[in-house]
Parts: sequence; C-alpha cells; structure tokens
Amino acid sequence: MKKHLLVIIINLVFISLSFGQQDPLYSQYINNPMVINPAYAGLNNNFNASLSYRTQWGGFEGNPTTVNLNGHISLVDNRVGAGVLLVQDKIGNITNTEFQVAGSYKLQLEDMTFSFGMQAGVVNFRSDYNQLNLADAGDPAFTENENLSKPNIGAGAILKSERFFVGLSVPRLLSTTFKSSQGEQFDLYNQHFYLFGAYVFNMGTRIRLKPGILLKSVKGSPLSTDLNFNVNIDQLYTAGVFTRNFNTYGIQVGALLKDHFKLGYTFEVPTGNSVGSQFSTHEIMLGVRMSLLSFHDRSLSNF
Repeated sequence: MKKHLLVIIINLVFISLSFGQQDPLYSQYINNPMVINPAYAGLNNNFNASLSYRTQWGGFEGNPTTVNLNGHISLVDNRVGAGVLLVQDKIGNITNTEFQVAGSYKLQLEDMTFSFGMQAGVVNFRSDYNQLNLADAGDPAFTENENLSKPNIGAGAILKSERFFVGLSVPRLLSTTFKSSQGEQFDLYNQHFYLFGAYVFNMGTRIRLKPGILLKSVKGSPLSTDLNFNVNIDQLYTAGVFTRNFNTYGIQVGALLKDHFKLGYTFEVPTGNSVGSQFSTHEIMLGVRMSLLSFHDRSLSNF
C-alpha cells in the first residue's frame, strides 16, 4: 500500500509539473540549436538531420524521457532554410507529441549572418491513467483518459559569425489552457523564452575554446541558467563541462566522423538540491551533415 501511495504521489507531482512547464529539456542544443530555435533551419548552408534521446533521472519511476527527430536544409542559393521537427516528451503517465514545420530567411551582413525563422504545427497531449497504480481503481478523477491536440506557432532570430552566436526564440508562442474531463482548467502550455549565446576563442590552429550560456524564462518559474565550456580539437572532437542553475552538473563529448556524421553524448548528475545525485541523466544525439546542392557550403562551421 505504501508503494502504491508513493507512485500515486509521484505521478500527481509529474502531472502538476507537466501542466506548468511543458517545453522538453535538452543539453545537446549546443550541437543542434534547431531544437530550441527555428531560425537555425538551414543556417549552416547545407543539409542536417539528427535523432536524440534523453532519459532524465534514471531509476526514478515515471522519469521524463524525450525523443527528438529533426532535419533542415538550406535552399534558394542559401537565402532561406526549411526544416521539420517531431518530438515526443513523456513524463509519468503523460505524453506530449508535437510535429512542427520550420522556415527561415537569412541575410548576409558582411562577415555575419542574420536569420529569422518561424515554425508551426500541432501539439498533442495525452494522459493514460491505466499506467497509475491506484489504491481506488474506481476513483472518478482517474477513470477517463485525456487526449487533446492544439495548434502551435513559434519564432526565433539568430545572429552569428565564425566567432560568435546569439539566438533568441520562443518555440511555442500560443499559451494554451486545458479543461479536464472533471471540469478542472490548467495551463497546458506557457511561453518559454530562450536566449543562447556562445563565443569561440582560437588557441592556435587546432584548438578552440567555446564557452556558452543559455537563459530560459517562463511565467511562474525562476530564471533558468545553463553555463557550459567546451574544448574543440581540429573542429572534429569536442569535450566540455556544464551546469544548470548550479543544481545539475555534467560532461559533454562529441565527434564529427568523416566530415558527415555527428555523435554527441551528455551525462548529468543532479545535486541534493534537485532530486539527488543517485538519479543520473543521459542524452545521446546521432546526426548527419551533408552538402547536397551545388550552392551548399562544404567547409565546417563553429556553430
């Protein structure tokens, strides 16, 4: 009985969290800003596709998991970009699935590029109460599963050169409310604002230092801050460390193989101020980068 009660409490906590802050959490955004900013579509003047999987707080029953599949390409003599995203974010008995189509327009400003992008799509919310271990299986509050789809639009802007990157985005502009089968109303989605910046310091011809910062703001929650510091060798191999709000610490490694295939891995350990260091987080990304069209850029980019 105590175990069942604990599971119910955990899932109810997850439900309340999911209604208040629904944007998926990533750490590999530093290798693929497309997951948080539609203006990144086609920004590297070639074709990119990636698949990432994140399991957060492993060993914690009902822990969050996120799958992100996306691809984007530069078109029209590298003046515009187009992309798609498919995301499934699961926490407890709740699953959010979204499909987004992104487009961007790029302006060349001497040695810098300015890109403005938008995305539009559909977000589906589902709750499956059959996954809960209920002490009272007949509780009317948990008898009818929820299934709701809502439209979404998002926007972002990026200014980058080979030395720096600054991006501002709101991936989900439409704040959405949801009324459950019991008549209770929740905020299903709130606007999340992202400000991401990074800079490259060249240490000779082979080594580059790349510190970065991500600020995330959402109504009703304190400002979230990611700090990361990476070392890149020959533009092929990357290793670094990061912290999120000084409550979570982690390491990141990555590699570009044969100039086409990208691998990225993040290991995170939360502190006692979060859920406890025994619940670690893993995120892995597999990607491909190719120059498919005659005007695509064959050189490597710092961002």
